[in-house]
Amino acid sequence: MTSGAFDRDISLRRLGATPFDVVVIGGGITGVGCALDAAARGLRTALIERDDFSSGTSSKSSKLVHGGLRYLQQGEIRLVYEALHERQRLRRNAPHLVKVLPFLIPIFSSKGVVSKKLARAMGSAMWMYDFTGGARIGKLHKRISKEEALAHFPTLPEQRLMPSYLYYDARADDSRLCITVARTAAEQYGATVVNGAEVVGLGKDDRGRVRSVTVRADGREIEVATASVINAAGVWADDVLGLDEPGRRRTIRPAKGIHITVPWHKVRNDIAAVIPVPGDKRSVFVVPWGEFTFIGTTDTDYDGPVDEPQCTAEDIEYLLRAINGSVTTEITVDDIVGTWAGLRPLVADPEASGRTADLSRRHKVSASVSGVVTITGGKLTTYREMAADTIDEIVDHVIDDATRRRVHRRSTTKRLRLHGAEGYEELMASADTTSPLGGEVVRHLADRYGGDARVVLALAESDPDLAAPLVPGLPYLRAEAVFGVRHEMARTLDDVLSRRTRARLLGRDDSAAAARSVATLIAADLGWDGAEIDRQVAAYLALVDAERTVPGLPEVALDVALGH
Repeated sequence: MTSGAFDRDISLRRLGATPFDVVVIGGGITGVGCALDAAARGLRTALIERDDFSSGTSSKSSKLVHGGLRYLQQGEIRLVYEALHERQRLRRNAPHLVKVLPFLIPIFSSKGVVSKKLARAMGSAMWMYDFTGGARIGKLHKRISKEEALAHFPTLPEQRLMPSYLYYDARADDSRLCITVARTAAEQYGATVVNGAEVVGLGKDDRGRVRSVTVRADGREIEVATASVINAAGVWADDVLGLDEPGRRRTIRPAKGIHITVPWHKVRNDIAAVIPVPGDKRSVFVVPWGEFTFIGTTDTDYDGPVDEPQCTAEDIEYLLRAINGSVTTEITVDDIVGTWAGLRPLVADPEASGRTADLSRRHKVSASVSGVVTITGGKLTTYREMAADTIDEIVDHVIDDATRRRVHRRSTTKRLRLHGAEGYEELMASADTTSPLGGEVVRHLADRYGGDARVVLALAESDPDLAAPLVPGLPYLRAEAVFGVRHEMARTLDDVLSRRTRARLLGRDDSAAAARSVATLIAADLGWDGAEIDRQVAAYLALVDAERTVPGLPEVALDVALGH
């Protein structure tokens, strides 16, 4: 095992001084997964991220580690089997990040009657999910009474509710998982990992094979020597391929996932639920997250700019119609405290048309004649398997024989514990006696940082100011912002509030109100003067304003209030 540093300045110096076996472009979950798999096999690995780790799709998912019941309906049995297998690996390799989450599927009647066809289909789907791999979690699905369903989700309409189903999957903070995989690649296996660096060109030898990557960072260009390149840029994959083959046909068809966050008391669910959308064949997830609940779905057709996609008025109306069709409380636009939208990089089928919801979720690995290997498709849960398949392609078909002889031919990540996994169970077992800050704080930090929670605790215990809330009303400590800057390569205010913590998702307006306080807190570590603090705050507030001022929202609010 090679010790490395998760330090941006050190990594930037390495980029220009080290010849690499592979350069990964893209710091989402697929990219960091590829970097970890490659480095763990012994390949000299670099990862380049234009913005921030997980700043695209990988911080804007539904936060679920699951097989996907609906994929069974689409005949994607192999995908569900593989995803459920990966779910179990993630629970073992990252116990601090991946947690079991019970799911309720409420069954509603029409005039007191449930369709026998629907009942049989749902029962069959539940058993198939268990047999395909759902049972690996240690529990089988079960049919529960109406009263049991209401105990878990008391705002469901009692008059229409019938005996329902309970099954089990898992959840994870997607952005924390992404940064953890990146740190594992760098700190445990010596990968060179950089954010805030953009790939602007590919250099080729006289045979047309890629031999270098030109990176622009901090106002200068760095020529990075490499024997191979992985394009893991997600919805920006076509842009990278355009550097390799100018004018090539675009292959990515983005699907937008849309989510809203509301105060938990508006829903009061103690477990997740899958509820039907009135007048649609789709369902939405309703997932509790501390004092909040988020509601969301995936696979909305999307044809627009891929940078900073937003929930539109129509998206918000869709989700409010879905939740209000299944709860007795009225949830309006005024209750929404956060929204997010992410784009999944689905592989376009030139022979197919129709909804992105009907496209396959299977990933695809392809290599260009120049040796650029592109990974597209897939889902958060299967990132490790996607990475393994991608590095297999590099090892089997791209690198030379001498390099091949000195590395592991096959992936070593199936049982590779992620950074923070060691020490997590011990910390949780002693949470109530570990720190004067109390067991609740220790458990909160342990579930975010694993064994590294002791470092965050030390910061908070050393300074009462750092033990205070980062954003009033949210669970994060000011120490977490400092930790994010010092140990997790956070470079901007948005990095801290949107991804190192999830303050923007859970409390959009509250995080905006705290923006200057947070910027001032991290300014010394990042070398910001007063003018830069002002710029960072203005940039963050602009992001929040763009999210908040969705055209058409006043009309949507009126429509929802009237039940239209």
